Amino acid sequence: MPVQLTSGKLVLSHSKGALVEILLYGASVISWKSGTKRNPELSERLFVSNKAAVDGSKPVRGGIPVVFPCFGPPTHPDHTRLNQHGFARHSVWSWDGTSIDEKDAVSIKLTLRPTETIPTVYSKPFLLTYVVTLSEFDLKTDLHVQNTSFADNLEFHTLFHNYIRAPSTDVLVGPLQNFTYYDKTESTEAGKSRPKVEARAGVDVKKFTDSVYENTNGKYEVIWPGGGLDITASNLKDVVVWNPQETGRKIGDMEENGWENFVCVEPGYIRGFVNLEPGGLWTGGQTLSVVHEERRLTYL
Repeated sequence: MPVQLTSGKLVLSHSKGALVEILLYGASVISWKSGTKRNPELSERLFVSNKAAVDGSKPVRGGIPVVFPCFGPPTHPDHTRLNQHGFARHSVWSWDGTSIDEKDAVSIKLTLRPTETIPTVYSKPFLLTYVVTLSEFDLKTDLHVQNTSFADNLEFHTLFHNYIRAPSTDVLVGPLQNFTYYDKTESTEAGKSRPKVEARAGVDVKKFTDSVYENTNGKYEVIWPGGGLDITASNLKDVVVWNPQETGRKIGDMEENGWENFVCVEPGYIRGFVNLEPGGLWTGGQTLSVVHEERRLTYL
């Protein structure tokens, strides 16, 4: 069977060996293993802290959490009762038991509607559909947001919080040169809200980094010696590059020195809000693709 459900976790298996694990709690991808064309041995592509909770008690520190309907601390009037990053990452999603097993890919669909508890903190009606598709060398995630209201617009943020397993001292991310970004490591609110222009051809995370790039081209390379991933985003105009470095010691569920083993490159729609009309449907997605040969950033 290409899909198995055990103890609240779905495991997708590709005929060529690749594997992905997804928790129903938060629809969080917690593992993606794939080889390369040159080396078929499976390697883990995502980072999950060894202190992360994967039992449904709290959002997972690592993998690919789904952010909806707010990114960071809530700023929209509809989101004032929400926690940081919204409720999608700590809600239990539904799977109807079906999958699509094609020649080159296997996929599943998860859904989230207002539960008994969500309306206590968020009153807007919605339907989220999350499709995860595993290919031999690719992992694709698509989020479909439907405004099920007959009268009111739905305004939201969304983002895929990718924790990519990589040596943080050596990783470079691009192409982000000449794009506007906001540096959330600045010490003042004025500094955090002041736009900057990226001068680097390859962005590193050797120091505490929390940068929000807006209106990018949706194509990113994440490269390090001996490996890398390409990310292609659709309808997600922004991207966050994050690594806490030593400030990660303040994160309770971060493993010791865990920040040395990942970079977060997070496509999303977070500068401004998606404004979805009653009955409307919005879709945003990403494809993570294994880099098969060691390369430098192509624009350096």
